[in-house]
Amino acid sequence: MAVVLDPVVDVLEEGSHPLDSLFKPKRVAVIGATDREGSVGRTLLRNLISNPFGGVVYPVNPKREHVLGISSFKSIAACPGQIDLAVVITPAATVPAVIQECVDNKVRNVIIISAGFKEVGAEGEKLENEVKAIAKTGNIRIVGPNCLGIICPTSGLNASFANLMPQKGSVAFISQSGAMITSVLDWSVSQKVGFSAVISIGSMLDMDFSSMIFYLAKDAATRSIVLYMESIGNARSFLSAAREAALTKPIIVIKGGRTDAAAKAAASHTGSLTGSDAVLDAAFKRAGVLRVENMSDLFEMAADVLSKQPLPTGNRLAILTNAGGPGVLACDALAQHGGSLAELTPQTIKALNGVLPPAWSHGNPIDVLGDASAKHYADSLEIVARDPNCDGFLVILTPQAMTAPTECAEALSHYAKIQGKPVLASWMGGPDVAPGAKVLNDAGVPTYSYPDMACKTFNYMHQYQSNQGSNYERIDLQMDLEKVQEGKTEARKLLSKVRESGRSLLTEAESKLLLKAYGIPVTACEVASSPAEAAAAAEKIGYPVVMKLNSTTITHKTDVGGVVLNLHSKMAVEKSFLEMKESVSRLASPEGFEGVTIQPMISLKGYEIILGSSIDPQLGPVLLFGMGGSLVEVFKDSAVGLPPLNANLARKMLEETKLYKALLGVRGMKSVNIEALIQIMVRFSVLIVDLPEILECDINPLIASEDSILSLDARVVLHDPSSTPEDWPQPAIRPYPHQYVQTVELTDKMTAKIRPILPEDERMMRSFYSEASWPSGCDPASMPKEEAQMTCSLSRTHLIRTCFVDFDRSIVLVAEAVQDGEKMIVGAGRISREQMSNDVTFALQVLPSFRRLKALISVAKEEGASCIKAEVFAENTRALRFLEGHGFHLGEGKKTLIPVRLQFEEASERRQPKDLPSLANHRKPTLLIHSETPAASPTFAAS
Repeated sequence: MAVVLDPVVDVLEEGSHPLDSLFKPKRVAVIGATDREGSVGRTLLRNLISNPFGGVVYPVNPKREHVLGISSFKSIAACPGQIDLAVVITPAATVPAVIQECVDNKVRNVIIISAGFKEVGAEGEKLENEVKAIAKTGNIRIVGPNCLGIICPTSGLNASFANLMPQKGSVAFISQSGAMITSVLDWSVSQKVGFSAVISIGSMLDMDFSSMIFYLAKDAATRSIVLYMESIGNARSFLSAAREAALTKPIIVIKGGRTDAAAKAAASHTGSLTGSDAVLDAAFKRAGVLRVENMSDLFEMAADVLSKQPLPTGNRLAILTNAGGPGVLACDALAQHGGSLAELTPQTIKALNGVLPPAWSHGNPIDVLGDASAKHYADSLEIVARDPNCDGFLVILTPQAMTAPTECAEALSHYAKIQGKPVLASWMGGPDVAPGAKVLNDAGVPTYSYPDMACKTFNYMHQYQSNQGSNYERIDLQMDLEKVQEGKTEARKLLSKVRESGRSLLTEAESKLLLKAYGIPVTACEVASSPAEAAAAAEKIGYPVVMKLNSTTITHKTDVGGVVLNLHSKMAVEKSFLEMKESVSRLASPEGFEGVTIQPMISLKGYEIILGSSIDPQLGPVLLFGMGGSLVEVFKDSAVGLPPLNANLARKMLEETKLYKALLGVRGMKSVNIEALIQIMVRFSVLIVDLPEILECDINPLIASEDSILSLDARVVLHDPSSTPEDWPQPAIRPYPHQYVQTVELTDKMTAKIRPILPEDERMMRSFYSEASWPSGCDPASMPKEEAQMTCSLSRTHLIRTCFVDFDRSIVLVAEAVQDGEKMIVGAGRISREQMSNDVTFALQVLPSFRRLKALISVAKEEGASCIKAEVFAENTRALRFLEGHGFHLGEGKKTLIPVRLQFEEASERRQPKDLPSLANHRKPTLLIHSETPAASPTFAAS
């Protein structure tokens, strides 16, 4: 029986992509084509006409009648037909006029090869902004400027000035550096590496990494995507694209600019901010992207390893070797890159005793000795493959007198596909081992000259698997929704008061009130403006107490004598107040002293932790966890992450620090309450997401012990009081949109909760699809091919894509009802923003008698859309009448599909279009509102 795929997913994925006209153009114009030897214009035109791509090329040069023997045209307007792609090779100053001509003639895509834009300074940036503004008026997509062009071996297109056309393959390569591309293309010839696409994106005026990743994610010829990156571009869009694509295709990146010197060079090269390298690492992990250290790793992982072997579920490696030295080197390399040696079970050791000589190592590495035969190797691998403690295997062979490298390889090749566990090999040597290495490679076992290279690869595989694990986790706020809202309301009142006073620095007392509003435990804190008030506060709290400076201008209190510990009496408190006032006046200014705070003297035996947030120039708010106290900048033991966090993501941040092992208990100290610490981290991330006014926030120290976790000090700095919400950086990953949760009454007195979809809805969505019927009761077999493509099995991949939605790309609403005591999903709808547009398209699928449309319309307005539109099957007259009754305009469409559109009078101001990335909307979705049988009378309940 045919099963209905959710049109929310499937309809959006079928059909052509807007960027097909870029990668598979029918008409290409080369503006600036020339005959001059050695010129870019000549090379690029020659590449286009030398490699058939199924289209026509038009040289455009007003000064020439012919270029390379082809008739030249004076202008774009003179070219016959609509141009899909224009390649611009004219001086930077002329480009705005060229783009205007492209707009006037409805050109779809432009590649700007020319340099001289923002990479040369302010004047170039001004020119680039002018080009962008002109292109936007005609919805033209732009690659570049300052780029090499694009090559698509699968279609035959070579719109670049590279010296060669690479062979066809399954790897897509995107690079900001054109020179890096030419080097890689030259290298690929000798290594026999093929490409599905090679894309030079240059300065990323419009299309950036995210635009290309969105396209390549749906490209059937592309199996993996590799990136050379100097700056990430639109970080929010990149993470959105990468998280979606990484579900089905590995994304591997090498990022230039790790060091300060390299970062400056990258900024000079691209004219873009580079951001913190550690923060980019965190972003890559969050998006499921694998970062490698050098170019050889980049293509080896993409073209070889990840396509041949399964990913390990852990980092425990078993090593089989016929020599001790290489095994030791392998252990060092494994530990250096984050892996660990598997601890063999007693059952495994007992089994190995039965097949190996008595002198074998009796542990891991498994030294099968220098005279090991092919049978020894094969039997040993078969045994350890069953060990639950082993996540992967490395087999090392050195050519010794009794060794038969090729025979051993042939025996091991039968174990090349161990379920869920990768097998790697290192055949060390030269001509003697080469035939054996070829046998293993041909069998799908990646084989290396040295074991350290193999261990590095294993660790990359585990890192990639670990990144993927966090890619589709629920990013939910693990707190009571009402309490979250209450805390947010209190916090906003406090921050509004501070901003209205013209301040950006909160006092410690205000900072602790902010933390307390989000359920983060803080010490008691009483403000005093005189010695008498300070003494009264101390009596109230109870001795001993701590006195700290209360100031709206001084951040570091200890630098000006603003902290006094262990005060045990009224006299000591009053004296310390006066001494602190004098010290602050002398070391800073009299205005800096605005009183003191009195707090209890805490003598917890625990660990000092820092939990903080700052703003990254590319990725917005960033979280930090690590060793705190006064030596925080000395030890520099910390991990960074992107908000919002859930429990799993918070735990991963903990595990990245050296401090984590101590927190679990060491040298007689008991473990701290890890779960409570994780919840505080989650709450802190909620605070940062909820309050974009915050520029910096530090809790240091946060004391963690076996029994309690307590914030002893806090510092909060806001954005400049003159700034507006539009100026405040948003989180790189959009949190769960709780504001769209609502409960509605259905016409049959049932109630349903309409809410954004969650990962745990996967089971209910499977049931929902199974029960949903086709529009108007049509059988898929009787439908036109275009509609029949919507039938396929309900694979988990499709369910994941539906349930693990990226709310920055689109929003999926589900209607959840309770029937016979069991929760069920009775409807699902998606809105998605079109590229370079303020319009959104929608898809809706419901079970009979459950009709919801106004919820989608409401969300579309909140997201700042100017209109909402879709296409409806022509035979679904009930749906068309229903939509028309709700204000939709019905247009004239194809034979089977009718376009419908609802124009909003004005877009919501709550979410400006600039906050939303351009969405890779692959085809206008189809509205499916259907009943069990064609004759059924549907019940619509719009809400």
